[in-house]
Amino acid sequence: MKFNIEVDCTPEEVRRLVGLPDLTELHQAYLDQMKETMAKGLTPDAMEGMIRNWVPGGAAGMDFVSNLMKGISTPPKRD
Repeated sequence: MKFNIEVDCTPEEVRRLVGLPDLTELHQAYLDQMKETMAKGLTPDAMEGMIRNWVPGGAAGMDFVSNLMKGISTPPKRD
């Protein structure tokens, strides 16, 4: 026997139904901060801080990303 149940509700209603917290204000604060950062321009220090948070492995991970960026930004050597 097979039953199909279709529920028509908004994401907000589902969030409340399963008891998840409302993070709308936190999300808006994060977006405002990102917009401000993008308007000011991304400094090398800010970029390093973001990558340090995203890349696992601490210093080894940062070295890998640094070498990767150097490899991307330098033109290939021609013989």
